[in-house]
Amino acid sequence: MTSFSSQSVKAILGPTNTGKTHYAIERMLAHPTGMIGLPLRLLAREVYARVVERVGEQAVALVTGEERIVPPKPRYWVATVEAMPMDIHVDCVAVDEIQTATDFDRGHVFTDRILKARGFHETLLLGSGTMANVIRKLLPHAEIIERPRFSQLTYAGSKKISRQPSRSAIVAFSARQVYAIAELIRRERGGAAVVMGALSPRTRNAQVELYQNGDVDFLVATDAIGMGLNLDIHHVAFADDTKFDGRQSRPLTPAEIGQIAGRAGRHKRNGSFGVTGGTEGFDEELVVQLETHDFEPVKVLQWRNSVLDFSSIDRLRSSLEKSPEDKTLTRVPIATDQLALEFLSRNEAAGLARGHEAVKLLWECCGIPDYQGISPAAHGEIVTRIFSDLRQNVSVNTDWIAEQVRFCDNAEGDIETLSHRIKQIRTWTFVANRKNWLADPHYWREKTREIEDRLSDALHERLTQRFVDRRTSVLLRHLKDKRMVSPEINERGEVRLEGHLLGTLEGFRFTLARSDGELDAKGTRTAADQVVAPEIRNRADRLAGAPNEEFVLATDGRLRWRGDVVAELAEGDSLYRPRIIILADESLTGVDLERVQDRLALWLRHHVNTTLEQVMALEAPADVEGAARGIAFQLFEHLGLLPRGQVSDEVKNLDQDVRGKMRKLGIKFGAYHIYVPLSLKPAPRELALILFALRNGGIRQPGVTDIPHIVLSGRTSFLVDPEVDPRLYEIAGFKVAGKRAVRVDILERLADIIRPLIAIDPTRFQGEPPAGAAEGNGFRVTVEMTSLLGCSGEDFASILSSLGYRVRRTPKVAAPAAEASAEAPALEAALADKSAEVDAPTEEAPVDEAVAEVAAEAEAPAVAEGVVDETKAAEATVPAEPEFDEIWFPGGRRHNENNHNGRRQGNRRPEGAEGGEAKTEGRGRPDRSRPKGPRRPEGEAASARPAGNTRPANTRPRNEERPRPDNKNERPDRGDRRPPREERKVAFDPDSPFAALAALRGKSE
Repeated sequence: MTSFSSQSVKAILGPTNTGKTHYAIERMLAHPTGMIGLPLRLLAREVYARVVERVGEQAVALVTGEERIVPPKPRYWVATVEAMPMDIHVDCVAVDEIQTATDFDRGHVFTDRILKARGFHETLLLGSGTMANVIRKLLPHAEIIERPRFSQLTYAGSKKISRQPSRSAIVAFSARQVYAIAELIRRERGGAAVVMGALSPRTRNAQVELYQNGDVDFLVATDAIGMGLNLDIHHVAFADDTKFDGRQSRPLTPAEIGQIAGRAGRHKRNGSFGVTGGTEGFDEELVVQLETHDFEPVKVLQWRNSVLDFSSIDRLRSSLEKSPEDKTLTRVPIATDQLALEFLSRNEAAGLARGHEAVKLLWECCGIPDYQGISPAAHGEIVTRIFSDLRQNVSVNTDWIAEQVRFCDNAEGDIETLSHRIKQIRTWTFVANRKNWLADPHYWREKTREIEDRLSDALHERLTQRFVDRRTSVLLRHLKDKRMVSPEINERGEVRLEGHLLGTLEGFRFTLARSDGELDAKGTRTAADQVVAPEIRNRADRLAGAPNEEFVLATDGRLRWRGDVVAELAEGDSLYRPRIIILADESLTGVDLERVQDRLALWLRHHVNTTLEQVMALEAPADVEGAARGIAFQLFEHLGLLPRGQVSDEVKNLDQDVRGKMRKLGIKFGAYHIYVPLSLKPAPRELALILFALRNGGIRQPGVTDIPHIVLSGRTSFLVDPEVDPRLYEIAGFKVAGKRAVRVDILERLADIIRPLIAIDPTRFQGEPPAGAAEGNGFRVTVEMTSLLGCSGEDFASILSSLGYRVRRTPKVAAPAAEASAEAPALEAALADKSAEVDAPTEEAPVDEAVAEVAAEAEAPAVAEGVVDETKAAEATVPAEPEFDEIWFPGGRRHNENNHNGRRQGNRRPEGAEGGEAKTEGRGRPDRSRPKGPRRPEGEAASARPAGNTRPANTRPRNEERPRPDNKNERPDRGDRRPPREERKVAFDPDSPFAALAALRGKSE
């Protein structure tokens, strides 16, 4: 590329968003040939794609330090500034971002292009307005064209990171800070793209695309976005205003801040800038500079001699150290390539640099970028190895380069690991793109490019996984692009959009799915609600026209439509008219909400009226008046079930005609309750339980959801839970009796069984009395009773006791053996030998001891002969548990054999007698006169009292309270009343030898 007259040079200057790059591309394409140099490989790729769209791939070449796409006869060249082929002649040359000429690292390259890069017909230098004065000094004949900004830039002050507006770029200047901000935005706002100069161009492209296509609304970046990237940014927030420039940490200059802040606003859209993350707000003077783009002009550019002497290493070094003649230029500080040259000049590689071509090759090798940022010595070793191979073997050793590349070929690892591998592979990509450095350059270019792309894609994926919620990205794009498919909802209510699970939709409520254990982001929730809102409105429309069969009221008081909870009940103005609370998101509003409320209210009224139809009819029955009407209304208030004791006086005064009318209304008069039998079915009781609980303790109290399941199970009784309000059992159709709750209708059936038993007089009954009948108006518990209630023993006894029955317990007397056992001969012989001792025992040998002795002697031969089993003999010595005969009586009655006669004299009837409607109020007291039976012989033991002459039921028999041992029959104060010893009766276990002995003795007498 040859220098031409400065009259053909135009400097297009101005702030960001002035269309400078677009103007340069249009001017280049207006010429037959052209070339444009750009500051970033990323920007070069973008411009290359735009030019290819206009003129085709065969007409455009792309040349960067790590990439070469050169068709056979290209007309247009797109390159990074460092890679611009200066030996090619074209009609138009453009150099973008010329203000980079002030940069310490690469500024001298831009200065060289400003001074030397020229086109045949037109040269365009694009950059900031601060370059105007220095261009006038260096190129006095250059035409300076200042372009105004298309949109305004305003200062927005300070805001928290989590409160930044959408389409914001948050700028920081270290990878650690960038990552921390990106993670915070992910948690609070759904995700952010990351752009840093340390990323590979492919990764940066992918991250920029993530932001540009709307997958995320935030961009966290370094000052890399200030270099010509055309992004849709509305606001730029500075999380830091200092940066490390490779040598020191220094504050940003106003021009640098303006270059970055100027990325806010695109074309005609205004932009804003501000600070965040603890950064102090900009002072007023700086704000005015940024808003007016009025910065201090550039005075000096970095420069390095580009006319180098390659005759020797020393002369090359001398030519690099040459100082500029123009005061507008200053010699650049020593750069990376010069550090590598110094390292090579001191080692064995210097001996290989002999002659112009060798020194020139050495300098080309020193130009390998230090992408890894390693030490000058480590980078120098790599350069030394490559130069040595090129000089000694013509090309770099294939095995060595293969080993270096293979070390990078691993896409596993975290962000830091992948970033380090990408830096390494970029070094070998640069080497592979040099002419004639490798034996098979085409293979290695493809190989290194493939590895770098794979690592870049993996890094992009890791960045996205860490800093972007994919679900949120899809949601944001769905809101912006109405052409996207609608969300899918499966039978479980899961809402998916493009395969991503958004959450679950139950009825009219949407629950956002958690993502990686993080809290739901506010922005994600808002976006998801908007996506689901159309489906919620559609559901409201379907519910408004749904038939009654699709609605269900569950035991938890919630209304379900097609299985989904859509509302719940709350206490209303009256018992039978609870309030309906619609469970819906804010998306259900206005007319749609009113339609849902009206439909559910209509269904609930219908459900209550039909399920409790007979109970509802008792509110104001037309055929009954007075006390009967009051009883009916109380049944209505008590949901169809009323304890009889609450209205006993009113019921007593009802005549049979009125009772007949009430029976026609479905009312039954039971022994314990007055109720509507049809309302005791599971469905009415479940509804009654819900309605009662809403006004008495709430639907969430214990028992409300559990009791209906017991009702459905068909159990007639069950143990009560002490934590459950007893009233709930009553409302559910059960009476709490003792330890158990018994179904009301079962309790009436029990009364129907007991009633005839206590009315029977066994002594006058013709034939065999029924099972359970007992003397004295009592009854014994039968299998029929226990089977009916599903319990026995103490549980059944507790039920009878709670109903007012009392029990009398008497010991059962063992029956004597019917005939002599096999031991009878031996026992008779022994008895004959000991008859004198048994008939007349002495003081030292009481009756019990004598009988025991006879029995022991009689048993001895049998045991010896094996007739009596040893185990049975041992068991015979253990006293058997006493057995009792339990007879139950109605409470408050004296139990004797004349109770039937006494009933004719006015005794109280048992509860529930005569159909359960006859009452005992006002009747005479039972006859408490003692029985007329024979008197007990003088001195007879209390245990021999006749069964009919028992104690009252509320007292225990003396022999039960205080069992008297057999050896304590005599008392000193009652010796005169003791019967003769031979008349004493001793009761034995019928299975023991003593019983057999007593039976034999009775026969012998």
